[in-house]
Amino acid sequence: MLRNILLVACVGLAGLLGSCSKTAAPDRRDADVKAVKNLEVAWVADIATKSVDKVAGYYSDDGSVLMPNMQIITGKDNIKAAWKASFSDPNFALTFQSTKVDAAKSGDLAYSVGTYSMTLTNPKDKKPITDKGKYLTVFKKQADGNWKAVADMVSSDLPLPGAAK
Repeated sequence: MLRNILLVACVGLAGLLGSCSKTAAPDRRDADVKAVKNLEVAWVADIATKSVDKVAGYYSDDGSVLMPNMQIITGKDNIKAAWKASFSDPNFALTFQSTKVDAAKSGDLAYSVGTYSMTLTNPKDKKPITDKGKYLTVFKKQADGNWKAVADMVSSDLPLPGAAK
């Protein structure tokens, strides 16, 4: 009799433990990739308006921008100041497009890799110059579900001034 009670208890315990197992979260990578791609399209459109607040809004509060030949720009206020300086250049224009976007299965991180074209005023002769290159942006999903850039890096394809071609 005790044997039967123990058997029933073991079967019941096994069933209870099985029902408590964690269900796998749905894979949202495709949706996250699409969201980041759409975000970048909107970001390019907002850059064209030269609205510092809109453009800085794509970065997290502790985001960082890594530009060639410059110190790291960290924090939303510093990022705003950098964009304000760029937008004050009458020749400034920037477009970019991802060639690859991927997202973590966890749903909290994503990144994009792509190319950019940026026009600005050459400080030496005051004529417009165009820089072309590549970029890498790391995005983190915020508590409100929106994606924000936490690290944004560009790398020019142009040779350094004075470097052999």
